[in-house]
Amino acid sequence: MKHLLIGLLVSVALAGCSDGTPATKGKAGDANAGKVLAERECRGCHGVDGKGVAAGIPHLAGQRERYLLASLDEYRQKKRTHAALRDIAVNMSEADTRNVAAFYAGLPVAPPPKPAQIFSPYETGRTAAAACTKCHGENGNSTTPGTPSLAGQQARYLVIATQEYLNGLRETSPMHGLVKEMSKLELESVALYFASQTPAERPKPPAGDPRLGEPLSASCGGCHGSHGVSTDAVTPTLAAQDFQYLVESTKAYRKSRRHDPMQRAVANLSDRDIENLSAFYTVQKSRPAERGQTLVQDLIEKCNRCHGPGMDNPAVAFPNIRGQDRDYLAMALRAYRDDRRESPVMHKMSMPYGDAIIESVASYYAAQPAK
Repeated sequence: MKHLLIGLLVSVALAGCSDGTPATKGKAGDANAGKVLAERECRGCHGVDGKGVAAGIPHLAGQRERYLLASLDEYRQKKRTHAALRDIAVNMSEADTRNVAAFYAGLPVAPPPKPAQIFSPYETGRTAAAACTKCHGENGNSTTPGTPSLAGQQARYLVIATQEYLNGLRETSPMHGLVKEMSKLELESVALYFASQTPAERPKPPAGDPRLGEPLSASCGGCHGSHGVSTDAVTPTLAAQDFQYLVESTKAYRKSRRHDPMQRAVANLSDRDIENLSAFYTVQKSRPAERGQTLVQDLIEKCNRCHGPGMDNPAVAFPNIRGQDRDYLAMALRAYRDDRRESPVMHKMSMPYGDAIIESVASYYAAQPAK
């Protein structure tokens, strides 16, 4: 998710974008010798058949040899955090490394035990969001005074705001009890769904003067964007928002809501100023913050530039991630995102995304034929 998740990536290369040139480049490995080593050191997790024995353990059978060499080299250099693999890699000679890589690369790819289910955050969000429409309106366009619209809102902001309601940092309502039962993936998916909807235009409200509110908006634009359309993942869009909600929430920063920049910003505003400012933002035209309908497919197309069909040249260090263990793919991408697996390029590419997008990309590749 471009901003979640979240919220997104030039590519989602799940196992590394270094040139992958280890110290053993150019020397052939002995697969038979590698099998002996695999039976002694690797079979407990990866099996002698190269298939991970449990969720979260990658399949090695048929993996690109150069990538296997590069991975072991990264463990040896402490660029990856798995303690046991670090110890094994450090104690391997160059010949051992070449041999075990040649062994696993030469194994036939084992088919998955059952078809993987592809997780769709947008469709998951659409289903879960149905419970929210009673208050927040069809597709998140509220028609109830005092109830905020969610359509087009920044997805990460929606997640943060929901958490603040649940944690008591904002005044709660009975409806917020609905989200207590949601998992993290469901909550992020609902946020993505609403962020992808088109905000409805609103008429001039019965109170406040948009013309008088426009000059007051100058100090707000640095955070909330031009005319109230935010481009920052954690800052809400104000354009086309419910007038009464804007008035009440702005006044709340005087007393109950805790956010130092907002508390300072509203300190010198009169009630009339707040009404005029809210009226200005209410009549502004907004737009969706995300494109959840096509987001995952757009990401897959970018990922395929390195990891897709046709990228099977054994000289390439990018891993083949089709048919890989779903949990492992998700763990690897989260590790790059959270900077727990060293790769500045992968960290930058994966950092914008929340767990729902990561899970979706991982499930897609896990469901693809390995060859």
